[in-house]
Amino acid sequence: MTKQQRNWHLADSYTQLPHIFYKPTNPTPVKAPKLLIFNEELAAWLGLDTDFLRSDQGIDVLAGNAVPEGANPIAQAYTGHQFGMFTMLGDGRAVLLGEHNTPQHERVDIQLKGAGRTNYSRGGDGRAALGPMLREYMISEAMHGLGVPTTRSLAVVSTGEPIMRETPLTGAVLTRVAKSHLRVGTFQYAARFGSFDDVKALADYAIDRHYPELNNKLHPYLSFFQEVIKEQASLVAKWQLVGFIHGVMNTDNMAISGETIDYGPCAFMDTYDPRIVFSSIDVQGRYAYSNQPPIAHWNLARLGEAMLSLIDEDEDQAVKQVEKELEAFPRLFNDHWMNGMRAKLGLFNEEPEDDSLITSLLDIMKTHKADYTNTFLGLTYDKLDDATIFSTDDFRKWHKRWLRRVEKQHETDEERKDLMRCNNPAVIPRNHRVEEALTAAVDNDDLTLVEELLHLMKDPYAHTDEQIEYAKAPIPEGPYTTYCGT
Repeated sequence: MTKQQRNWHLADSYTQLPHIFYKPTNPTPVKAPKLLIFNEELAAWLGLDTDFLRSDQGIDVLAGNAVPEGANPIAQAYTGHQFGMFTMLGDGRAVLLGEHNTPQHERVDIQLKGAGRTNYSRGGDGRAALGPMLREYMISEAMHGLGVPTTRSLAVVSTGEPIMRETPLTGAVLTRVAKSHLRVGTFQYAARFGSFDDVKALADYAIDRHYPELNNKLHPYLSFFQEVIKEQASLVAKWQLVGFIHGVMNTDNMAISGETIDYGPCAFMDTYDPRIVFSSIDVQGRYAYSNQPPIAHWNLARLGEAMLSLIDEDEDQAVKQVEKELEAFPRLFNDHWMNGMRAKLGLFNEEPEDDSLITSLLDIMKTHKADYTNTFLGLTYDKLDDATIFSTDDFRKWHKRWLRRVEKQHETDEERKDLMRCNNPAVIPRNHRVEEALTAAVDNDDLTLVEELLHLMKDPYAHTDEQIEYAKAPIPEGPYTTYCGT
């Protein structure tokens, strides 16, 4: 396989871990790669040569037909609790090219998703369909615009080869950028199939990669566990605040870095419903909107189990310490969520009544099937005549409570509105808009709607005139269902 060099600065520190954690794996070349969408802004941040990446040689790299100079491609091993059931997994259709060092001296993984079979493919073809890869590109970049920690997308390349699912589909490769691809499932894999030394090597690597300041701590592994708990509490609170439903919160889809990873059957909530589920495979509602915080808590408990041998030589003492740290998660999550909800309501200070004020509004929204995003937009702009909820008696009573609460702070109305505008997005990637864009791209080779959505989601808090049309809620047409990309 040929190697190309144009501003790539790749390291392969992951391969210094014990060999059980990975298998050397070259991407499988494709027939006729074509660059469909390319993230100029991200490429510039990475310090990459955008002209080169748009050239035939650059497209070969993005498709897996060539690898950058310095790359030692691998597939990573991990396990995971999928819908509560422990399963042996690994990168079944993804190849990690290496860790790129940016001009800002940050190290990020560069991964090709849909790059062909690996040792962990479990009988699959290792390929990806165009629709799911475009979905991940759009949603991950929208999440970045919304201020939610996330992996990002550099490019989508079509392969010129069909892949077989229920019907033949257009093949594609997504280039994903992440702080790392270390997962809770990576630690579970080490604990289940490795030795104490393997678990320790992985934890040391994760600390060096993401939390190097912890090396000076008296108990670095317990401190590492604490930091991951904090990051996940913050992340899931951000999901809840923008109405995002991940759809498949398996332990292999929880990144140690605190980034959102693996956009499969994800969606954004239109009508407020805490029990909402969009994924076709989540028949029991395990990963419903309201279950995301407790599932994150459950996943973190699995991380704690995998690290017990590092926490204390006495397993009973280790269990007690892990359980003590896990007790902090609900409080940490609630603090982040409450602060975010206060900001959405224009509240600068804290008052004892805030919890009741917020939960009462959500109850009213649920009762009247109100649009989650647009209810907060209506409050932001004092436009309370455009939706059914605003004309109800219970909302009017709540609104008077809110106005009395606002009077308890010193900030002006304009300062309050500025705070609300910065925390209530004008647009989200509405599910019907995402589907329209995907249909046009996949069925008609028309990326206009994809590019339009990406443009509007670059700054969803801009509140521009062109975002108004995209802010409209869809006309209800029955339940919306999303599907896993595999």
